Amino acid sequence: QVQLVESGGALVQAGGSLRLSCAASGSIFSINVMGWYRQAPGKQRDLVATIIRDKTTTYADSVKGRYTIPRDNARKTVYLQMNNLEPEEAAVYYCNADGRYRVGNGLNTKAFASWGQGTQVTVSS
Repeated sequence: QVQLVESGGALVQAGGSLRLSCAASGSIFSINVMGWYRQAPGKQRDLVATIIRDKTTTYADSVKGRYTIPRDNARKTVYLQMNNLEPEEAAVYYCNADGRYRVGNGLNTKAFASWGQGTQVTVSS
């Protein structure tokens, strides 16, 4: 099993910055993609940013230039640095990761895709 735990959500004023963290744990063999998604009340869950193991990144157009998604492979942790936050970006932010986990006591692995429980980001105007 693989678990993801997000942290860092807080209340921040518009124009401020926030840094979210997501740490993966469990019987992980490898992690391929890690990403951040957000879901505001009454809205669907949308992709914010992703980062592949080799540090290649993608960003939603609305956050490009203001957000970055650093990744620490040794710590199995991904971050979301959010700058110049806008009130419309208030949401629950979820971490996602996929890869492979160990099965049994041997070298067998299986694919996984996991979600964290989310962390609340509130932006005041």
